[in-house]
Amino acid sequence: MDLKEIENKMISTIENLEKRYVNIRAGRANPAMLNGIMVDYFGNPTPIQSLANITVPEAKKLFIKPYDVTAIKEMERAINEANLGIAPTNNGEMIILTIPNLTEETRRDYVKQAKAIAEDAKVALRNIRQDANNAVKKEELPEDEEKSVLEDIQELINKYNKVVDEKEKEKEDELMEI
Repeated sequence: MDLKEIENKMISTIENLEKRYVNIRAGRANPAMLNGIMVDYFGNPTPIQSLANITVPEAKKLFIKPYDVTAIKEMERAINEANLGIAPTNNGEMIILTIPNLTEETRRDYVKQAKAIAEDAKVALRNIRQDANNAVKKEELPEDEEKSVLEDIQELINKYNKVVDEKEKEKEDELMEI
């Protein structure tokens, strides 16, 4: 089993963690909040980012200015269906999303959600380690070489578990910041 391949799997687990964290809003406007929102544009599901210029003029506002104003109603509908918890305002030229302040209870719920996502990432890392360890044991290497490879795999998981812990702490601090 190639250590580089194992490390790449662990890196992709961290990237997945970061993508999932983007969807937990921290009371600040972020264009990534709109990731995954598909707009029915002339019968084709199209990502909202492909149809509009998305800007953050203030910490609590997100402006979505469509390249084609005729698509504004469909964009508004897609945002409503995405259940972001934010009501879009349409002024005829653009859609404005005003991010509400988070309550203490909502912040705590988001922190719980962030902890669950971090735990999912750790489980994924452990599964990668388990698969790698099993593959090493099947290779029937000399005992000292096998032990060395298993230690290298353990070092990798320790390294990436620390990364998960750091990302979780950053997200928690971001969420609890007022």
